[in-house]
Amino acid sequence: MIKAFIERVLPRKKPVRVEHSGKALGIHSEHMSRNAVYVCEKLQRAGFEAYIVGGAVRDALLGVIPKDFDVATNATPEEVRHEFRRAFIIGRRFKLVHVMFGDETIEVSTFRSNRGGEVEADATGRITSDNVYGTQAEDAARRDFTINALYYDPTKDVVVDFMGGLKDVEKRTLRLIGTAETRYREDPVRMLRAVRLAVKLNCSIAKATATPIREHSELIKNVPPARLFDEIQKLLLSGYANATLAELRKHGLAEGLLPLLDLIYQQPGGQKFIELALDNTDRRVREDKPVSPAFLFASLLWHQVVKRWSEIEARGEHHVPALMLAMEQVIDEQRETITLPQRFAGITREIWLMQPRFEQRTSKAALRMVEQPRFRAAYDFLLLRAAAGEIEQELADWWTNFIESDPDIRQELISQRQRAQLKHGGGTSDAGGRRRRSRGGRGRKRRDDSNDGGTGDTGGSIE
Repeated sequence: MIKAFIERVLPRKKPVRVEHSGKALGIHSEHMSRNAVYVCEKLQRAGFEAYIVGGAVRDALLGVIPKDFDVATNATPEEVRHEFRRAFIIGRRFKLVHVMFGDETIEVSTFRSNRGGEVEADATGRITSDNVYGTQAEDAARRDFTINALYYDPTKDVVVDFMGGLKDVEKRTLRLIGTAETRYREDPVRMLRAVRLAVKLNCSIAKATATPIREHSELIKNVPPARLFDEIQKLLLSGYANATLAELRKHGLAEGLLPLLDLIYQQPGGQKFIELALDNTDRRVREDKPVSPAFLFASLLWHQVVKRWSEIEARGEHHVPALMLAMEQVIDEQRETITLPQRFAGITREIWLMQPRFEQRTSKAALRMVEQPRFRAAYDFLLLRAAAGEIEQELADWWTNFIESDPDIRQELISQRQRAQLKHGGGTSDAGGRRRRSRGGRGRKRRDDSNDGGTGDTGGSIE
């Protein structure tokens, strides 16, 4: 804490401004967002400085087509909002302006400074208020990594470098600006970001940046749950989730990131299930296909739900009510470290809750299943379980044939299932692939419960 205070109070070496031609560095104007360029041009016409900054410049220099565009300016948030019709100030710890252009949002930040005594921090050194405005050079010095402290002026085709970021881009090295201990205390999320960017960009992490991560991994627990969820989502949707999670564990960050992660990997079948889910997600991200965060979290937490589900059933609770209790317990435990937004938590519950219903293939329940709003996500989850060996492949194949068939063939598939069930004595399987009897005592009661017609939090019926 004292070290962090001294570093903010004592003057640092003044950054030196170096300019380079964007064209000479390989930046192509057509790869830059027209809306981001327009924001820069409009702010400059109003008398302000304005640059495309951060990830977009970094990616362009590394030969990656940028997707997200941020602008940095010496205009205050209020002045930026005044220049654009659809602009909104957001944030409290760090005020930003979102300028809206249809489906694209350009995030505009004001140059900031870490001038001693003016930036608010908590007892661990984490910055809680960062709205002290400064010069472009001061803004560069307070950014996280050198390769993210590059500014591009699209009107002049100039790249501005204060922190030696261009040299690190050339070496594909991820290096923190300033002392690692201080920067990690100021914002512990930087540790997660270092691992994510290194994997995504195929960069090495500088030794002085990487070594302190394990020692300071506990600081992750000081990050507000909502912000931690945002960073986890970026990790999982980076297109390199499997490799990133492996690196997080290597650096001692897995437990602080997702406390259940180690438990998931230690469970029989759990690691294969998770890897299949992440491989599928990575592939979809790289192919620019839509990915559901809810589905991903359903996959990450599923084996913990199954474990809790079995424990509750062993105490005498019926099948579906036991699943519902297990779901809520697992989601509640996650809220201690990450805040899973209700819009995602609701979909996650529906995906889980529909799994026992896939066993119902002998009545109108099967026809009603395909009409459910979350059927496709639940079906994809079923395929994942089959691929991991958690359930019999026959169940997944039956549903694949069912949804790809016309109504007459669907009815024949149901009839075939009914005949097969009668031939084998009417047994059914539960969601974990275990055989259950439909006759007598508790087995009959469980079957009735699964056709109870109750509703979950999101309105999906249990039939």
